[in-house]
Amino acid sequence: MAQALQTTDRQVPNKLDGSERTRSRQVFVPRADIYETQDQVVLLIDMPGVASDGVDITLEKRTLAIRGYATDQLRENYRQIYAEYGAGDYERVFTLSEDIDREGIEASQKDGVLRLVLPKAAPAKARKIELKTA
Repeated sequence: MAQALQTTDRQVPNKLDGSERTRSRQVFVPRADIYETQDQVVLLIDMPGVASDGVDITLEKRTLAIRGYATDQLRENYRQIYAEYGAGDYERVFTLSEDIDREGIEASQKDGVLRLVLPKAAPAKARKIELKTA
């Protein structure tokens, strides 16, 4: 796994950003793939059934919280007799290293997959600091 991004398999705490969870639905920890290049880290998260207006991405200090609110898939004129997919929402938390450029993070979604591009920060360059006399 990339050193720039750390994850655990635990769920998002109910009060990560000071708010409380108000929905009484099951919460899933979505599967994620992480790819790293020399310039960026790419994070792919599966969230089927989540529309683009149902995605909430929050960056607070070094904590990147991703929430997806799935809509119920009701089928007219059908009676469900078997289901392997349960209705619920998605929550996942990642801890970013100092190597990530927080201002340059981009997110997109296609076919139930959320894609986050986290650019790596340019290394700090050495510079000469002038001494000012009073």
